[in-house]
Amino acid sequence: MNLERAKQVLLIEAEAVSRLSERLGQEFVQAIEILKTCKGKVVVTGLGKSGLVGQKISATFASTGTPSFFLHPAEGLHGDLGMVSKGDVVLALSNSGETEELIELIPYFRRIGLKVIAMTGRRDSTLAKSADVVLEVSVKEEACPYNLVPTASSTAMLALGDALALVLLEEKGFKPEDFAVLHPGGVLGKKLLLKVSDLMHKGKEIPIVSPQAGMKEVILEMSSKMLGHTAVVDKGELVGVISDGDLRRAMEKFSDLFKRKANEIMTRNPKSINSEALAAEALARMEKHSITALLVCDDPEGRRLVGIIHLHDLLKAGVV
Repeated sequence: MNLERAKQVLLIEAEAVSRLSERLGQEFVQAIEILKTCKGKVVVTGLGKSGLVGQKISATFASTGTPSFFLHPAEGLHGDLGMVSKGDVVLALSNSGETEELIELIPYFRRIGLKVIAMTGRRDSTLAKSADVVLEVSVKEEACPYNLVPTASSTAMLALGDALALVLLEEKGFKPEDFAVLHPGGVLGKKLLLKVSDLMHKGKEIPIVSPQAGMKEVILEMSSKMLGHTAVVDKGELVGVISDGDLRRAMEKFSDLFKRKANEIMTRNPKSINSEALAAEALARMEKHSITALLVCDDPEGRRLVGIIHLHDLLKAGVV
C-alpha cells in the first residue's frame, strides 16, 4: 500500500475545497437568496459523478428543511419532467458545463420560468451561460494521477452543496426541534425528539418517603421501586434525595443506622430537571454530575416533584 500516494490524494482534495472557500463571493449570496425565496422545491440535476453528488446534495437540502428532489437528466428527457413545476428552483451540476442531456433540459426550465443555479468548473460553458447564477467549482488538478477521474472536482462540488444547504438552514431559522421531526428514527431522532416526560416514572412509580421516615421504610421504598433512589418530600415539596450511594456512606458514618431518619442521610438540594427538557439533556446532566437518576420537577425552583428518570430509561429508549 502506498501511503504517500493516499496522503497526496487527501491533500489535493483538501486544497481544492480550501481554494473554493477563497473564491466565494456575491454569486453565492445570490444563490442563497434564490433558494431562500423558492416557493416550490429545489430540483437538483446532474449526470455521472455530478449526478451522484447531486443526489447527496438534494438529500441534505431535504433533511434540513428545504424540500428537494433529484432529477436524472436522461430520465427527465423521457417523462420525469412532469415532476418539475412552476415555483421550483433548479440546481444544475456539471463540471464541464457541457453535459448534453443537462443542456437539453434548460429550455424547458426556462419555458416555465424557473431560476437556474449552475455549479460548474467552467464559466465559459454552455451551462454557465444559460444560468441565472454561476457557482464555479473549478480545481487546480484532480487527485487522479492522470488528471482525468473526477475526484477533487466532485469533492469541491459536494462541499459547496453542503455550504448552500447549511447557510440556507441558518437563514430559515431551522432548529434542532425541526431536525428531529424530519429524523424520527434512529439514535439522532431519539436524542432530539424524546422529552423527559416521555420516559420518566410518574405517579405511584415514584419512590417517595417523608423526612421522618425510618431506614427500614427508606430501604423498602427504594427496593420496591427498583430505581436505586428515593425522593424525600415534605408537605408536597421536594427537600432531598437518597441514593444507594447515600445509604453506603451512611452505613460508614453511623453505627446505629436503623435509628436514623431520612432527613439525616439525604442529599439536600437534589439535582432535578424539567419534564419538558429533552431526554438528551437529562443524559448530559447525569454525565456532568456522575449520577444515574434525576428527579423531575415542573416548576422553576425544582420543588414540585412530578417524576424520576433513570439512566436505564435512557438506555432502553436508545438515547445513549
